[in-house]
Amino acid sequence: MPTPSGPSGPSRRTLLGAGGAAALAAPFLGAGAAAADAPEPVLASPETVPDTGMHLVTLGTVAGPAIRGTRHGMASAVVVDGLHYLVDFGLTMPRQASDAGLTGNKLRQGFVTHLHSDHISELSAYMLYNWGPPVNGVNSLTGIMGPGRARLPRGIRNAVSPPQTGMKDVIKNLMRANAYDINIRTTDEDRVPLNELFEGVDIELPRRPRADPDRNPVPDMEPFTIYEDDRVRVQATLVEHLPVFPSFGFRFESQYGVITFSGDTTETPNMVALARDADLLVHEAINMDYYRDQDFNDAFLHHLESSHTTPEGIGRIAAAAGAKKVVVSHIAGIFSAADIAGISETYGGPYVLAADRQLFSV
Repeated sequence: MPTPSGPSGPSRRTLLGAGGAAALAAPFLGAGAAAADAPEPVLASPETVPDTGMHLVTLGTVAGPAIRGTRHGMASAVVVDGLHYLVDFGLTMPRQASDAGLTGNKLRQGFVTHLHSDHISELSAYMLYNWGPPVNGVNSLTGIMGPGRARLPRGIRNAVSPPQTGMKDVIKNLMRANAYDINIRTTDEDRVPLNELFEGVDIELPRRPRADPDRNPVPDMEPFTIYEDDRVRVQATLVEHLPVFPSFGFRFESQYGVITFSGDTTETPNMVALARDADLLVHEAINMDYYRDQDFNDAFLHHLESSHTTPEGIGRIAAAAGAKKVVVSHIAGIFSAADIAGISETYGGPYVLAADRQLFSV
């Protein structure tokens, strides 16, 4: 049980929820001319997101599941020539996408890094609030790609059935949970049935190297292609966010450049291959010093250390990959740019602590 707040300071629950808020248009940091010459990012809106080129929008930037300060939950978008691709569906994501001008009728595909609640909690809301032409929503069958079915790792208790759940199951069961609303509106408002507009797509792991949730959860591997259209090719790799399996990082390639997402992960060699020569590396970060200063037990601290990446680790990944710029998102225990200064100890390029709804162009 958390210790109640009192004169001695905030409770453990409050500390878990703390995330801080960064000012909009935070500048790129780092040594040398690259950082000095990097333009300041701007707030994404219908007026500022260009119709041409390749862009990143950080819809939400904080780790969860918790309400952390004023920041919104984890979600991002890649925009290519006016159409967009969503990565994760964290807290308040539908509102953030709308405010950025990313309406459902311009969505090409959605992607989910892993099935932790802070990455999928707004999936139902996104689909229901982007339902067809009446709301400038999705108007043709669109996939939401994510982890496929996998058995629970050894030692994880099956508290709620079924024990195996994949992206197809998630979307199908969200449709069932909202069946009454879907059935009423399909008839009463003459809408296309929602299940004809969204489908879950399981990402199939390559047969080699063989991955296993217990014996080999994150084998060294080359990125593999999971999606391709006339604007982008998307590749994935397994990342280390144990005990979650599978957990993915994504690489978006277009004629303009490359944007790579780490998803949730500790420092792993697979991210070096995924982020090779990326124009933007969007990487999660944790400030372990913040958590060590609290009264958390060793088991909890070990979980944080073994499933998330320090700023110094981000720098090592970015340097080894030759990434041109780093955007730090999905933050925990981080309150200002000073908390990620360790990146510059291992990486010489520009980096930035992202704020919600910032626009970065490739």
